[in-house]
Amino acid sequence: MLDESLLDAPEALAESDRRGLLRGAAEAGARVRTAARHAAEAGVGDLKPDGRPRAVLIAGPGAAAICAADLLGTLAGPGSPVIRLAPTGVAPAAGALRWELPGWTGSVDLLLIATPDGTEPGLSLLAEAAYRRGCSVVAVAPAGTPLTEAVDGSHGLFVPMATAPYEHDEEELAASAPGVLWALLTPLLALLDRTGVLSAPPEAVEKVADRLDHIAERCGPAIATYSNPAKTLAAELADSLPVVWTEGVSAGPAGRRFAAALAELSGRPAVVAELPEALAAHSALLAGPLAASADPDDFFRDRVDEAPALHARVVLLRDRPLGGLTAAPAARDLALSHDTPISELEPEPGGELETLAELIAITDFAAVYLALASGA
Repeated sequence: MLDESLLDAPEALAESDRRGLLRGAAEAGARVRTAARHAAEAGVGDLKPDGRPRAVLIAGPGAAAICAADLLGTLAGPGSPVIRLAPTGVAPAAGALRWELPGWTGSVDLLLIATPDGTEPGLSLLAEAAYRRGCSVVAVAPAGTPLTEAVDGSHGLFVPMATAPYEHDEEELAASAPGVLWALLTPLLALLDRTGVLSAPPEAVEKVADRLDHIAERCGPAIATYSNPAKTLAAELADSLPVVWTEGVSAGPAGRRFAAALAELSGRPAVVAELPEALAAHSALLAGPLAASADPDDFFRDRVDEAPALHARVVLLRDRPLGGLTAAPAARDLALSHDTPISELEPEPGGELETLAELIAITDFAAVYLALASGA
């Protein structure tokens, strides 16, 4: 159960934050700036690519690599060349994961490796295999790890991951931790901007850092729940099944990121879909036993010793819909017709990268508050 009193107790939140999740969320803007500097120092800005790569292959473990591939593919637009290489193996441990290049991989392709670990033998083998195929290799990982040597040996480009001092004390860094995503994603944005796959010039990345700083001020632990959108969302999701509906190009990956963060950080399930398809896909879900109006068995029985029933709550993440068409009114009508409460988040105006960063930042804070207040 969620201890809502903890949400407005900054000192208690800090004490329970043993994984540094709140610090990671608050420092996201600074992490973007540090990662951008690391990319510049590694020579990303000086690259003179021969042309746009045929395919951009992304490999890495966990939710951060999945989200990075999702975001880069979305930003690249229609006909995106971004392809994620999913790992195989008998366990999620670093030593058990393996990645394979597609049979057609060659010299006109680009391999990106993104990992907060860097000790995975499978990624080192992947870099060597790419070199033998003539495929260019770029990696973002902690400095001084075995992957560093493998990339150097493959004549690839290595960008040190921007880390915080307290993260070195963690036995295992959560792949959904807020700081991890921005540390891995930012150098890749700079690289793909340089190769013409997407548009993320330095001034746009700086605006992202500024927007993340702004969200940290709005959603920090010292800001009371009633004026804090992330704490408000966390409180609303207590004892609920989040049904995340997204609308707009940027909102899709933000919603999928939110579901992944809820699962890994707070141990809560969530379902996610994009509007308008979500209305048909989740209609039966809202009308079934998870609906807010559903009441199993006898209303008058004693529930003191029972866990609260889990009921659906719609979370609507919206960005600017293409052509001004919106399914939001239909989404509200469907939810309310089943007595299902709805929470809505819509970013302030800005560029695509900025609005995407805002949706991710607020939902990251919400997932962290849920994790801390529920003792996850």
